[in-house]
Amino acid sequence: MTRASHAVEIDGPLIRTARLHLTPWTTSDAEAALGIFGDGEVARWLAPAVARVPDLAAMRQLLDGWISGAEPPAGRWKIAERAGGRVVGAVSLLPLPPDDIDLEIGIQIARNRWGNGYAGEAGDAVAHYAFDAGLDEIFAVSRPANRRAAAAARRMGMDWVGQTGKYYGTRLDVFRLRRYDLDVPGGLAPPEEPTET
Repeated sequence: MTRASHAVEIDGPLIRTARLHLTPWTTSDAEAALGIFGDGEVARWLAPAVARVPDLAAMRQLLDGWISGAEPPAGRWKIAERAGGRVVGAVSLLPLPPDDIDLEIGIQIARNRWGNGYAGEAGDAVAHYAFDAGLDEIFAVSRPANRRAAAAARRMGMDWVGQTGKYYGTRLDVFRLRRYDLDVPGGLAPPEEPTET
């Protein structure tokens, strides 16, 4: 069944927005995926911290694990521009450790596509997918210095709920979106990091 809400169309695991098409990864996507996860500037913001993927063989191996891994509504999608089909990023909905109860949206955008609003748009689309699947709330975590991730979370309507060290062994900002807050703009922002003088 296809559903449309606020310009988000959901057809099983396929998700479309006005500008983006989200589809599950395949091993034939390895070169496009390496363009994202092989970039040190993208990889340095990943939580959990992951080294950049060094080559095509390693990327294929990683994709094989992703393809066989998640049980819906959890999943991993490539983000492609509807106009032209170019892969511009990745988005996931995965259980947060250590308890694997709450689901987290994770978004990575190719560096040459930063600043286009793709992270917020893809995250919002996956939020629609998650709530359509029956979830009541979803989370996002980011490193405190990652202002782009915080801005994307706020564009999705997520509220900052604090910082914690329980996920992935590092201090992270935590954002939450509840079903009834979907498509409500604004979200609480984390406090500014103090600057050294």
